Formats: sequence, C-alpha cells, structure tokens
Amino acid sequence: MIDIKIIRENSAIIKEGLKKRNSKFNLDEIILLDVDYRKVLKENEELKAKRNKISDEIGKVKGTEGQGGREALIKEMQSLKQKIKDSDEKLNGFETTLIEQMFYIPNIPDETVPVGKSPEDNKVVRHSGEVRKFGFEPLDHQTLGENLKIFDFKTASKLSGSRFALLKNEGAKIERALINFMIDIHLSRGYKEIFPPFIVEKKCLIGTGQLPKFEEELYKCGDNEYLIPTAEVPLSNIHREEILTEEQLPLKYVAYTACFRREAGSYGKDTSGLIRNHQFNKVELVKFTKPEDSMVELEKMVSDAEEVLRQLELPYRVVELCTADLGFSSAKTYDLEIWMPGEKKWREVSSVSNCKDFQARRLNCKIRRGKKLEFIHTLNGSGVAVGRAFAAILENFQNSDGSVSIPKNLVKYFGKDKIT
Repeated sequence: MIDIKIIRENSAIIKEGLKKRNSKFNLDEIILLDVDYRKVLKENEELKAKRNKISDEIGKVKGTEGQGGREALIKEMQSLKQKIKDSDEKLNGFETTLIEQMFYIPNIPDETVPVGKSPEDNKVVRHSGEVRKFGFEPLDHQTLGENLKIFDFKTASKLSGSRFALLKNEGAKIERALINFMIDIHLSRGYKEIFPPFIVEKKCLIGTGQLPKFEEELYKCGDNEYLIPTAEVPLSNIHREEILTEEQLPLKYVAYTACFRREAGSYGKDTSGLIRNHQFNKVELVKFTKPEDSMVELEKMVSDAEEVLRQLELPYRVVELCTADLGFSSAKTYDLEIWMPGEKKWREVSSVSNCKDFQARRLNCKIRRGKKLEFIHTLNGSGVAVGRAFAAILENFQNSDGSVSIPKNLVKYFGKDKIT
C-alpha cells in the first residue's frame, strides 16, 4: 500500500509512477476522498476537545450555588455525546472507504526500472549456458512425457477437469526429487525452511496484495479462507503485526508448497502440458530486510534462483521487467527464463521481486531503530517453479531414442541417470 502522506504531499510522484505502469487508476478520487476524510477528522477532534473542556468545567462546579450551571453543562455534554457518536461513525466510514480504495493502487516502480509500454520493452540482462543443437527435431515436453508414460492428462481431467496434471512412475519421482534438490540448494545459501498451511485467511492475501484486486484468480474454500496462489502469502504473513529488530534482519525463508490459481482469462492460451495448470508445485523464497539493503538483497535472491538452473545445466536468461510488466506489489522485478527447444521459446521459470515497504505497510510489519519505528522491505521469488523446471529438463535433455537423461546434480535425488 502506498503511504498516504506521499499522496497528500507529493501526488505528482505517484501519478508519474502510475503513468509509467500504464495504470488507469484515478488518483484524484483518492485525493478528494482524503480531503473529505481529514475534514471529518478535524470536526471529530474539535467535538472531543469541546467535550473534554466541558468535563473539566463540570468538575470545577462547587456547592449548590452553581447547580444550575452544572445542569446546563451536563445537558450540553449529553448532546455532545450523540454528536461525537455520529461523527465517529462517519469518520470510520470515510476511513474504511479510503483504505479500501487505496488497496487498489499498485506499487510505484523503482527509478532503476526501465520504462516501457509492453513486455516487448523488457530488458535481457544476461544469458547463461549454451542452447543445445540437436541432430534431430526435438519434441515438446507434453509429447515426451506421454510417450514415456510419466504424464496422464486424460486421467487428471477425469478427476479434476481441464488443466490439471497427473504424474506417475518416474514422473512423480522426478517431481519429488526436484523439490528436495531445490530446497537443499537454498538451505545451503542460508534460508530457513518452512512448511506452511496451504489455506490462509483473507487478511493474509490482503497483506501481500492479491486481494481485493485479484479475487477472480483465487480459489475460495470458505467464508474467510482461500487456497494459496503461492507460498509468498503465508511466508510474508509470518511477521504480520510484528516489530522486528535490526539484528534479526535479513530474515530468509524457503518453502515448498502446492499452488492454486484459476488463471482466469487464459483459457486456450499457452496452457499445454505442465504450463499454466490450476494446481502446480513451487519452491518459494521470501526475505525481510532493512530498507537500505533491499536492492542488494534482490540481486542476491536472483542469484539464489539462478543457482538452481546452473546446477541443472539448463540454458537460461535473466530479464529485467519494464514498468508496464511489473506485478501489482512489485517495485522492481527480474524474471528467469529457460529455453524450451521443443516449443522453440523462452519460458519464465522464476520471478524475483522487491516490494519495498508496499506489502509491509499492509502487513503492518516494522523494524525498530532506537525509538523510531520504520516499515521493513519484503522480497519474494520462485526458487523455482517445479513443473516448468521438469518440462525444461525433458526438452533439453531428450535423446533421439525418446529417452531423457537426468542432469548429473539431480541423479542422487532421482536414483538413476535416465528415463526410458
């Protein structure tokens, strides 16, 4: 959430940030609402100040000679109580509406983010690994998986409908191997492992920015409960309503979870095999940092996610997203994209973001610095999406006979060096 003080004192900065994002959010409505809110707040404070003054005057009345004046003051006090009650209700209504509207304002891009109008304006920062040259026409991962009898999308559809995957035999085993492999890498790089609940309360999703704007993307499973779209949600909420010390930071968490997304609006679009399923597995990274350290920690987190791809020997590139392609809560984001030879395209496998104090303001998570309290900065990133890494291994390590070799660093987790 954006600081209301910045909107009041320098709305031009916010408007410029929204313009860079190509956001159509009308900040003027927030500004006018805030003017009305402050007007009611001032009236409310004046009424309460008057009440306190009358209360003092009543207390000063001595003896029977001042009884008439005392009764007049008491009568005025009773009238004030009703006015204050009405004013409190009006003030609470304005405050609730103001906060609800502010929940729809996206984060403002960091000044280092390249300005752009579409994903085509994203900037490729670097490449790693060589794109393999095949002596045969490479197959896509869905065809490979079905030929090897490790994917069964027909049965998945019978069980759950479209866009779910059923993994079996070596398919189930390699998914599990990849999860353990990724977790171990991140533990070696200083992260603390968490296994969180897969169902969270509504306030958790408000805290990280999925609600109220992206309700249609979520699976609701109760009056106040939702299936998590990513482990970022429970991990970021671990320190909701807490005050941390400088000595505690940075805090670094890693978690494997299943993730659940409706993917509304993507019907028939780029949804083959293990891509854009409603349920998928992901290893997620989350950091809580000092404000002055968050950009350095962002680069470190990108490197942590890259390490997974380096050890899997997958060709990838790092892409810096432009202003128009940033996620709602992000101030700066890097995507990691792997080469998919069967599809002949780059596929995102990780998105690593610095949200600065945007989420912390919604979560009310602060750092104590002497007598001063300050909002911390939060970062999150995939470390990495398991299904997409699985798909990339199938396509990049396929052989002419239809078998698939296993990256050497994954063999000890999988148990053998080839799927036939």
